[in-house]
Amino acid sequence: MYSLQLKPLDKTPKYKQIVQSVIMDIERGVLKNGDQLPSISELSIEHYLARDTVEKAYRELRERGFITSVQGKGYYVQATDSTKLKILLVFNKLSSYKKEIYYAFLETLGNQATVDLQIHHYNVNLFQEIIEKNLGKYNYYVIMPHFTLDTDKSQYLSILKTIPAHELVLLDKDLPDLPQECLRVFQDFDKDIFNALVNTQDLLAKYSRLVLILPSDANHPEELPWGFRSFCLSRNKEFSVVENAQNEVLVEGTAYVVIRETDLVELVKKIRQTSFLLGREIGIMSFNETPLKELLN
Repeated sequence: MYSLQLKPLDKTPKYKQIVQSVIMDIERGVLKNGDQLPSISELSIEHYLARDTVEKAYRELRERGFITSVQGKGYYVQATDSTKLKILLVFNKLSSYKKEIYYAFLETLGNQATVDLQIHHYNVNLFQEIIEKNLGKYNYYVIMPHFTLDTDKSQYLSILKTIPAHELVLLDKDLPDLPQECLRVFQDFDKDIFNALVNTQDLLAKYSRLVLILPSDANHPEELPWGFRSFCLSRNKEFSVVENAQNEVLVEGTAYVVIRETDLVELVKKIRQTSFLLGREIGIMSFNETPLKELLN
């Protein structure tokens, strides 16, 4: 008979622990199609649980297609298409860059998984609502933990800690305060911008001044300007960080590092109104390349 593994010290509700444990064992092959699960009474007695708790867990497993019930006999594992991986992506916004990531998930996983997408818009309260509503319903939660700079870090850390570490995947940004068991695929924004500038330093050699256009309302990681300043100081270049391109007066020998496409468009318009040549007297480096940007010369 199958033996369920529960963690007494885990703060996750017991019915959710039952659901997560059964699903995980189905995916690992511990439970196979047709295997019988313990009865509600057996689980209640063995783990000192209320019958309502076990019934709630089995009801959710049945609704999600992982198990089926046979009247008078009990509950059995039911391996169907609904047992394929379920992944929830939670992004801060849906930019062209984020869309590429989303479509890459869909293309790579194909029919092996169901991938859903939610956007928290840098709002920690909305993020909490999304997680609470979907906790226990997915195999993996792929989170982009970008929030407004004035958000209390402890708020979103406490929400993330409600997700079992083996189900959590941090994407785009690392949070060292979280358990090491969770997966991490992230950018080191400080080093990334520094290295990107180093890799193009031959092209930047002709420019004596660098300008980073960093919108104050876009909630970009604070590490970005750190890496930018580090590069400029190490190469003895004059530099500045501004919020937008609107008020910029073009000066020969200046290269701009641009994040937002609206600023890119504004700069190109300004350059076309002068005799400066893009790539010679004035330079532009743009984050997150898109096919449209390839048209710039």
